[in-house]
Amino acid sequence: MSALPASSEPTARRARMLRALGITPWVRRIGTAPAEPSPGPAPAAAVAPASCVVLLPEGCAPRELDLLGRALAAYGPELARAGRILVRDGRPAATVPPVRAYLVFGQAQAHALGRELPAAVMNQAQIVLADEPQQVLASGEGKRRLWTALRQLRRTLAAPEGV
Repeated sequence: MSALPASSEPTARRARMLRALGITPWVRRIGTAPAEPSPGPAPAAAVAPASCVVLLPEGCAPRELDLLGRALAAYGPELARAGRILVRDGRPAATVPPVRAYLVFGQAQAHALGRELPAAVMNQAQIVLADEPQQVLASGEGKRRLWTALRQLRRTLAAPEGV
């Protein structure tokens, strides 16, 4: 099956598709011709809610964040785009939304999550605990536990909601 080249699609349909994907097209300016108006932001109803949030300790080194980013990206776009919330002084730096799954790095972050979320939300969500980023980077056992946690998280997100 062959797809039509992108240039043969009508511009209105292309603009709708890009808007649905959350992509803002850039138009190269040539001379004084007016640029094609860029579509506005997608309506709030069209934006899918997040299904996973990652809680990290404050002060992670760039090397640790890079390792975690690559690990999350290896398990697909849903985990790669998961929201990240830093925990400082036992409190999340941002409001923790109710989602299907939480990936928590370290006991202190797990306790902070437990203090922030209502019991009903915690009962419905899958909470996966992994070692702190320093421990993941330092040992093979930490990496193995991280991969196990990510597999468990991916299975949870792949299951139909409500199961």
